[in-house]
Amino acid sequence: MKDFSQALLNKIDIIVENWIEAVRQDGQIESAKQLPYKAVRDSLPIVLQAIATMLSETEDSDIETLVQKSIEHGVLRAKQGYDAEEIAREYRLVRWVIFSTLEPDLLKGSSAEVIRACRLIDTALDEVIARCFKSYTDERLHDIEQVQSQLQLANQELTRLVRANKDNLSELAHELKTPLTSIIGYSDLFLRQQRQPNEPSDSLPNLGHIEKVLRNGRQLLHLINDALEISRYEAGKMQLHPTITDVRALIKNVIEIVEPLARSKDLDVLVECDRAPDEVMTDPLRLQQIVTNLLSNAIRYTKAGSIKLVCQLLPNNHWSISVTDTGIGINIEHQKQIFDPYFRVFPNDSPKQGLREQSYPANSTGLGLAIVSRLVKLLQGKIEVNSEMGVGSTFTVVLPLEVKISLDLEPQLNINK
Repeated sequence: MKDFSQALLNKIDIIVENWIEAVRQDGQIESAKQLPYKAVRDSLPIVLQAIATMLSETEDSDIETLVQKSIEHGVLRAKQGYDAEEIAREYRLVRWVIFSTLEPDLLKGSSAEVIRACRLIDTALDEVIARCFKSYTDERLHDIEQVQSQLQLANQELTRLVRANKDNLSELAHELKTPLTSIIGYSDLFLRQQRQPNEPSDSLPNLGHIEKVLRNGRQLLHLINDALEISRYEAGKMQLHPTITDVRALIKNVIEIVEPLARSKDLDVLVECDRAPDEVMTDPLRLQQIVTNLLSNAIRYTKAGSIKLVCQLLPNNHWSISVTDTGIGINIEHQKQIFDPYFRVFPNDSPKQGLREQSYPANSTGLGLAIVSRLVKLLQGKIEVNSEMGVGSTFTVVLPLEVKISLDLEPQLNINK
């Protein structure tokens, strides 16, 4: 009895080499061209050894190894990006190389021995192909399920973002409508009065109308600028221009800007900068925006008392600015929302009341603190709030002494992290 089992074992290396060469030369198995030798070979030698046990009349058939390696091969090919046709061609070449390599040995056997050997090799390869395709299909289905799950999550997030953007656009449209309506109304009234030649002209009402138009026009411009500032941040287009900055001089300039607003409400503005750093490496324009917005916001929501700014050096190369007011305070359930665009708190606000009523401060846009929080992140710092209803609020900004910008992020800093 001719032992084709031993012939197969002796020629495993030749079969593997010839098969890999055939796969490389096959123009329709593109995936294999991008893989190293070992990745293409995979477990073929082990599979051939298992097939050899089926040809042997003295050894037990190693079906378990054959099945296991076939399953593993299908999973691997799925991960390597093979398509089904490439796997089919791969196994067609395996069959062809095995028989062409064993042909000299098969010709030496009897007809019965050759038929038996061919039948066993074909049966083994058919089993290998069936198991491989099943595991390949299962792995592909698993990949599809994962992609589907990720797409569902992405769709949910997109839906949330679209809804949020719609809410923001709705808020912005509402806020633009009020000053625009006032501007149009008073402008129309002023023009109609000027077009009545038979009535004596009274300059005082006209001046009042013009002042209201100007006031609402400035408020409209403020709202648009704030909305654009938020949009630039969200789009990642805010740029940093760090320079050596005199902290005390910058704070002094901001105080001079907001003091008239504080005096109009009989509020004291107190400043403690004895322990402030002399200089920091930061963007002075963005820092000035932060301080100005915090002080303006404190004044806006304080009816009586004082506004206090404290600046001091901190350990670990950081420093802080704290703005404390004696204003209306913020409910604890609202403190996490005050940095959201268009979110505003007003004196009569309570947990049971909605936050979007008509008793806001007249010049509030609901964007000041949202801009501050984003500018603080841009300057690589953090902001905290401590507030008590009827007592007042303290906003503390902690910043590094030196803003770090890598060369890869210049000239535009990536702030969407």
